[in-house]
Amino acid sequence: MTFPKIELHVHLEGTIRARALLRIARRNGVPLPADSVEGLAAVYEFRDFAHFLQVWMLTTGALRTGEDFRQVVVDYAAEAASHGAVYVEGIFTPGEPVGRGVSWDEVFAGYCDGAQEAAEQHGMQVRLTPDIPRGCPLEVAELTARYAVAHRDRGVVGLGLGGGEAEYPPDLYARAFALARDGGLGSVPHAGEAAGPASIRGALDGLAADRIRHGIRAVEDPGLVAELAARGVVLDVCPISNLRTGVVASLAEHPLPRLVADGVACSVSTDDPAMFGTDLTADYAAAAELGVPPRDCYLAGLRGALCDPETKNQLRQSGETFDWAGLTTARPA
Repeated sequence: MTFPKIELHVHLEGTIRARALLRIARRNGVPLPADSVEGLAAVYEFRDFAHFLQVWMLTTGALRTGEDFRQVVVDYAAEAASHGAVYVEGIFTPGEPVGRGVSWDEVFAGYCDGAQEAAEQHGMQVRLTPDIPRGCPLEVAELTARYAVAHRDRGVVGLGLGGGEAEYPPDLYARAFALARDGGLGSVPHAGEAAGPASIRGALDGLAADRIRHGIRAVEDPGLVAELAARGVVLDVCPISNLRTGVVASLAEHPLPRLVADGVACSVSTDDPAMFGTDLTADYAAAAELGVPPRDCYLAGLRGALCDPETKNQLRQSGETFDWAGLTTARPA
C-alpha cells in the first residue's frame, strides 16, 4: 500500500537516473563514459565515497541550461509522487553551475519553473532550499543567500550548507545565513554526518538552524540529544545514504531508533537516491525496520517543513485522513 510521505532532504542533482542523464548529456553535447542506460548502470553502482563524488561531478557537469534544471525537478517529482510523496524540499547547489558559466538567474529560474510544473503535472508540492558548498568563496555563499531570498515568491523556503563539515565549520557562513534569515528563509544546514556533535552545535548556535540535515551523530552527546528534543529541532535522517557512505556500519546499528526514543523528531529522506540505489519507499521501509513507523516519520516531516501555513495545513489534513492503523510495510528485496 502506498502511503503519504514527506521528504525534506534530497539533492536534486543526486536524483538524476541514467536515462535522464543520457538525454541531458546528448542535448548539451556532453560526453559520458557510456552511451546507454545499461552501460551507465555500472557507473552508478556505488563503490565508495570517492566514487560517489566522481558520479556527482559527472552528473552535475551535464547540467548546462535552465531547461536541464527544470527537467530535474519535474522528473524527480514524478518519481517521488509514485512513492506517495505529497511534499518535497529539494536541495540544489547553484554555485556549481555558476562556476561553469551559467548565470544565477538561469539556475534559479530553471529550478523554480520545475517546482511550479511539478505541482501542475503531479499535484505534489515542491519547495526549494539552495545549498552553499563548504569551501566556496564567501562572496558565492552570500550571493546564494541573496538569490534565494529574491526567489521566495517562487518556492524557495530555506538556505542550506553542505560539504566538508570538519574542514569548514558553520560559523564561516554566518553572514550568508543572517542574510537569508533576515529575508524570511529557514536555516537547514548539513551537520552531524561526517563530523560529530560540535558540528551540530555550530549549526544551531552559529546558523540558527531550524532543522539539521543528518544530525545522527548527536547520539555521541546525550546532552545535545536532550537539547534537540527540548527545542523540537527536526533531524532529516537518510538511513540508506548513511549506510552507503559508511556513517553507520550496518542498518541495525543506525541511531535512528535511539534518537526517536529520546524524543528527537526525525524525518526520513533519500539524500541522493540515484547514486545510492534507493528511493522513498526503501528509506521509509528501512525506518520501519528500525522500529520507527511511517506515521511518526510523516509527522516529523510535517513539523520540520518550511512551507507556508496553508500548505502545512493541507499536509496535516493528508496525515489526519490517512488510515495509518491499517498500514503494513515491508522493506523491498
